[in-house]
Amino acid sequence: MHPENDPRYTGLAVNAGVAQPPSVNPYLKPRRRQPLPSAAELVEGILKGDVTQLARAVTLVESVAPAHQAIAREVIEKCLPHSGRSRRIGITGVPGAGKSTSIDVFGLHVLRNGGKLAVLAIDPSSERSKGSILGDKTRMEKLSTHPSAFIRPSPSAGSLGGVARKTRETIVLCEAAGYDTVFVETVGVGQSETAVHSMVDFFLLIQLAGTGDELQGIKRGIMEMADGIVINKADGDNIDRARLAQAQFRSALHLFPTPPSGWSPEVLTYSGYYELGIPEVWDMIDRYFTFVKENGYFESRRHEQARYWMYETIDAELRHRFYDNPDRALRIADCERRVLANTLSPFAAATLLLNS
Repeated sequence: MHPENDPRYTGLAVNAGVAQPPSVNPYLKPRRRQPLPSAAELVEGILKGDVTQLARAVTLVESVAPAHQAIAREVIEKCLPHSGRSRRIGITGVPGAGKSTSIDVFGLHVLRNGGKLAVLAIDPSSERSKGSILGDKTRMEKLSTHPSAFIRPSPSAGSLGGVARKTRETIVLCEAAGYDTVFVETVGVGQSETAVHSMVDFFLLIQLAGTGDELQGIKRGIMEMADGIVINKADGDNIDRARLAQAQFRSALHLFPTPPSGWSPEVLTYSGYYELGIPEVWDMIDRYFTFVKENGYFESRRHEQARYWMYETIDAELRHRFYDNPDRALRIADCERRVLANTLSPFAAATLLLNS
């Protein structure tokens, strides 16, 4: 019982207090939700190089809403004939290796030669909140303000392999918009970069020297996929350590079998911060593309990648249809209860659900 309600204090009154202003601005007009653009409008804008329409199309591609997905599929189908004429370069490395800084200086090198660059930066998503910072633009200060560069950060959203689920489709849209070079920056997860390797033409691995972990970098999983290895931060007192690491990586590459392309991966040193050795890195990439186009590997790899993503899409669609069936959801819940009650093994439950 509050003291002010006691009968002994009947002569006292409790003031209502100062009226609080509303938490929402009364003069704020509600924003009208923009109608969904049609596929024809998006395609027309993309083919004209309209960055706004390209960004809206990528948003629809990444959305899981059925209405958005229907428009996105139509846009991709109409843009597909206008794609495939870019250089797709995947860039990976351990966190802190300088991927974003390197992309900034590599991208400026591309743009100085008259090209157009699209950067698809994949940001890791939190397992708890499912959110992502999407702050890669802040580390690409020069590229983010360049009119010929398009930077699109996307959340990994639980996808393995260091890339987002819709990165492959986003590449098609960027190529249709006229971008002749596409960088795909991975989250830098280490040795599970198979997804990005299956959607790019050149796979660049960025390493560091002097971190006391050189042997960790010499791993078959990631090294066998690399078409080129570059050692960043080769400046100042770190130059000797970078050259030592370069020799170690070159020796390690001799132990691996020759890649299907026939290209022998090169190991170079550079400094992204001081912009040292950038032309040499890009010359290596130019030599690679000349080499694989002359021996026919470029086309065969593009065909193999298209086949790979067809089967990946089938797997994703089967999983989606399996779990989105309302009737099956009840059976899944029932099997889950039986598994937790230890009356049905997980393997038998899975077989039962698949047979249904």
